[in-house]
Amino acid sequence: MMTTLQAIVTVAIIAVGTLATRALPFLAFPANRPTPRVVVYLGRVLPFAITAMLIVYCLKDVTPFASPYGLPELLAIFIVALLFLIFKNSLLAIAAGTVAYMLLVQLVFPV
Repeated sequence: MMTTLQAIVTVAIIAVGTLATRALPFLAFPANRPTPRVVVYLGRVLPFAITAMLIVYCLKDVTPFASPYGLPELLAIFIVALLFLIFKNSLLAIAAGTVAYMLLVQLVFPV
């Protein structure tokens, strides 16, 4: 069981860590100096790389040679892509794809 002092110290450390991560970019890259090229490059390419890593992570356990042959995942990916192309809204596409996947797994392709 934590004592009151331990709880206060823990909250203080967490608060300082959170504040430091929020303030560090402003201290490292002040507004009166140009942003380094490597940071601009990473800002341009990392969102796509992270998205690709998430897709690979989500599909790593799919078994294409056993029922349901990855069909729920493929249908959910198709729904996400189609909704994004139509509405250009990432949040809507991801939310609808998640709901569709859960419905497919629970109701259409139960294991």
